Order: sequence, then C-alpha cells, then structure tokens
Amino acid sequence: MHEFSLIRDLIQKITTIAREQNAGKVTGVTIGIGALSHISPEHFREHFIHATRGTVADGARLNIEVVNDNNDPAVQEVLLKNIEMVENN
Repeated sequence: MHEFSLIRDLIQKITTIAREQNAGKVTGVTIGIGALSHISPEHFREHFIHATRGTVADGARLNIEVVNDNNDPAVQEVLLKNIEMVENN
C-alpha cells in the first residue's frame, strides 16, 4: 500500500510539472531511491510502469539512481530528480 501512495504522489507531481511546462509528453523520468527507502528499484519500476499507463508519462524511460550512502539525508527517500518532456505542438 505504501508503494501505491508513493507512486500516485509521484505521478501527480510529474503531471503537474508537465502541465505547467505545456508538455505534451514526458519522455524520461529520473528518480533517486534511498537504500533505506524500503522499495527496490525493480519493484519501483514495476509500479511506475503500471501507474503511468494512460498518463502524460505513459512509456517514459525511467532512470533510477540508488543512494547508498547511509549519511546522505535522502537515504530513506524517493526523490523526483529530473523530468524530460516534449512540448505540445
């Protein structure tokens, strides 16, 4: 259940940013996943693919960067780091 709300919030952020930037399509998303965030990159990828179906991010390339430094403040977080978009025509 935690994964569902995490992904839902992420998709809302992506959609809002895309709308604000007048983007027609999100082509790539980069996420930072802390090693202590309780979700594996593989599991996150599965949820992301499923959750983005029918959204502006449907089919977007997902890049996942894992934060392994236990002293990093983001070691327990999932962070939206970058979005690649194309504008509406």
